[in-house]
Amino acid sequence: MGFGVLGVFLGLLLEVSTHGPHAVPRTSWRHQDLDLMEFSEPEIFNYSTLLLSEKRDALYVGAREAIFELSKKNVTVKNNKVQWTVAENPMVMCTQKGKSKERDCLNYIRVLQVVDDERLYVCGTHAFQPQCDYLNLADFSLDGRPEDGRGKCSFDPSQSFTTVMVDGELYSGTSYNFLGSEPIISRYSPSQSLLRTEYSTSWLNEPSFVFADVISDGGNKVDGEDDKIYYFFTEVSVEYEFFGKLLIPRVARVCKGDLGGQRTLQKKWTSFLKAKLVCSMPELNFVFNVVHDVFILKGADWRDTVIYGVFTSQWGNVGLSAVCAYNMTAVEEVFSKGKYMQKATVEQSHTKWVRYNGITPSPRPGACINNLMRRQNVSSSLHLPDKTLQFVKDHPLLEDPVLPIGNGPRLITKDVNYTQIVVERVRALDRNIYDVIFTGTDKGVLHKSVVYEGEVHIVEEIQLLKNSESIKNLLLSSETRSLYAGSDSGVVQSPTAFCGRYLSCDDCVLARDPYCAWDPHTAACVNIFDAPSQRLRKLIQSLNGDADKCPSASSLPLKDYRRVTVKPGSSAELPCLGHSNLAQVMWKSNGSALTEASRFHLMGENSLLIYSVAPEDQGQYECWSVEWAPAAGKNFSRLLAGYVLTLDLPPRAPHQAGHVATTLGSQETSSSHAAEGNGKTERALLTSALAPPSFTATVHLTSPPQTDSSLTLPPSSTIKFQPKQHLPPSSSAPRPDSRDPAAEYLQHNNSTALLFLFLLFFLLFLAALAYNCYMQYLPAPCLRLRAALLGTQKSAHQPEYRACEAGLMESSATDKITMTEQPTQNGSQTTQSLRALRDTGYETEPECGNGQIPSKEKPFDVDCESQPIQFADADEPYC
Repeated sequence: MGFGVLGVFLGLLLEVSTHGPHAVPRTSWRHQDLDLMEFSEPEIFNYSTLLLSEKRDALYVGAREAIFELSKKNVTVKNNKVQWTVAENPMVMCTQKGKSKERDCLNYIRVLQVVDDERLYVCGTHAFQPQCDYLNLADFSLDGRPEDGRGKCSFDPSQSFTTVMVDGELYSGTSYNFLGSEPIISRYSPSQSLLRTEYSTSWLNEPSFVFADVISDGGNKVDGEDDKIYYFFTEVSVEYEFFGKLLIPRVARVCKGDLGGQRTLQKKWTSFLKAKLVCSMPELNFVFNVVHDVFILKGADWRDTVIYGVFTSQWGNVGLSAVCAYNMTAVEEVFSKGKYMQKATVEQSHTKWVRYNGITPSPRPGACINNLMRRQNVSSSLHLPDKTLQFVKDHPLLEDPVLPIGNGPRLITKDVNYTQIVVERVRALDRNIYDVIFTGTDKGVLHKSVVYEGEVHIVEEIQLLKNSESIKNLLLSSETRSLYAGSDSGVVQSPTAFCGRYLSCDDCVLARDPYCAWDPHTAACVNIFDAPSQRLRKLIQSLNGDADKCPSASSLPLKDYRRVTVKPGSSAELPCLGHSNLAQVMWKSNGSALTEASRFHLMGENSLLIYSVAPEDQGQYECWSVEWAPAAGKNFSRLLAGYVLTLDLPPRAPHQAGHVATTLGSQETSSSHAAEGNGKTERALLTSALAPPSFTATVHLTSPPQTDSSLTLPPSSTIKFQPKQHLPPSSSAPRPDSRDPAAEYLQHNNSTALLFLFLLFFLLFLAALAYNCYMQYLPAPCLRLRAALLGTQKSAHQPEYRACEAGLMESSATDKITMTEQPTQNGSQTTQSLRALRDTGYETEPECGNGQIPSKEKPFDVDCESQPIQFADADEPYC
């Protein structure tokens, strides 16, 4: 059964990876093309912990054995730095436990949290012995009184964990021991003892923590509930059986005012509950079961809060990433009214946990203290009855899942692994508020997307990091409108929009960036937050991509087309670089669209290649961008580049009396004469099926005719190069010296090449013939020639050889053979003669094998007289 389930699952993966959605960023920016600010110092790595202080206009960075204070407006400016290294004894103990001295047994700063206006609480791995300390911001120095960091910071620098500081108390999700086998969700308070989860797989089963934050009611809740801290993580499923470890994304909740139980759950959470986060494609029944990062977009009221998360599949070969959004009201509904689950008692069940259908104790297990409980004389978790606490201990898992907005992902990308996410709400010029999503990948790329009418449009992708490495932290500052990305190699600061890189109104509007709008006065794409308020009404912006709002652009005059001159028979490359990945590039030649039908034109992503340029290839070439705006339901075209292609023809001989005028079917030659005769040219013979039908060549001839009927043309004739059209010869033809120099050049080169190829193949054929004749691979005539040249004696027996070679000799052929030598014995001499006659070199022939004639009386061809038995135990032949 396990293999059957595995086969069905692998088939589902194949279907999803093949037919799954594929969102494409409209614009791609390279790292070297952008003005980004970067910070790093030699010999310092792992800039993965970031803390933004709006009050101090500072960005605090925790790296390996160092803490930096950078300018929030420009991260290249370093204000302060402090070193925090590991002493010799802890490093020796770390190496004795099997850890690497150069990599693991150092101090990786993992926790940076604001305690008050004057101090930060910092923690580091400290050679697998976590320590925490206070950092004074006045002189940017550590207190030097380290505290035990177990339960606050991870032991392993590569282990995932999360922390959040709430009212001077540190909430964290990490591992409590060296081996990482005891995960806990804890709260550290200077005035209270450590509060933590129960060590049980029912509570936490190999979790990987990604995010934690507090949701405050703001004093608006009528029931008087407490603030809540939410944790997001991925853990091994406890409710399903699978052929391997099945991962499940979770959201867990604890109450800020939780003090633990009086007798049951002492110093343990009494409000800990967890539920499943669902992020799936319902149409394919495919689930994204690993959450990598979460961002809580808070509103003025807690009900307006939206939770964004980035997910991937546990099986990475699918190559899909998803962004799902959840309403906080849906999360609160599950925790306040959801059904509980309990361990299954039925043997051989496919699930380990089932719904609990019994009576739920009162007050509700896992609920925060509210006004109803206070009226029941339960003002603290210490007053909760043991029945409620025991139920929470045994039933921490809720059955009801948290479903995403729209019952599916807002964004799905292919061949991209998202690692970080931040979201900002932007008010556009239409006075509507849009969610702008920034997602970082494991390749150092940032995707910027906007949510429009429930659909997500990827505006652009930016190569933030020079190297292809993972973005480990991502912060957003709405005040400076900047993004801060932390990685192993450094910190990068990027603006939230690159409006100035859009050079036309169409490009600016089709980007659908709520930060950007087109200013007709300055003819530039500007950031709406930088524009004066009095000019906002004159800016052009359309979040559905309707570029018709742009003023009509004047067409590019012919004099501004780029002139390109090439020699006949050479290649010409016409570049055309478009910024939109959603647009299709269309080439026109003299007003007619080019297709892939002609093998003399190769249309690439950024250029048009014309190889073996001929006179009919001359003319005007235009590169157009055609982009479909699905939200507007329209196609928009714009000219990207224009070229005029001409040939650099060699000078004509003085005695030439004719002239050749080559034109194309453009507007300037629309009044040319129709074809009055037909003829053949070498170009037409080679590419008659490939030249575009709109290309014509008009040839005016005044020279006397010539005798070569293959190149005859009537005077003032027009040749249309149509596919597979052969022109009959005419009675008159011009002299050879009046032909087009380019045609003579091509004809001469082609004739020489054909002659060379013919001689080469003829020599190869003679060599192969001589070799096969020498190796006796060819029939009798060649072998007789070989025998005559080498002086062999086999020539006297050629009739017999031919009969044997053809396989026509019968067993009575010995009576019909004309012998040239008289036998001296009755048996052996005849046999030897026959062997000499039948030795043709084909040992595999059935009738001629071994030079002997099979006997009719003996089942085996054995000569008993010439091969006597020499040993007593040898096999006796049949004689």
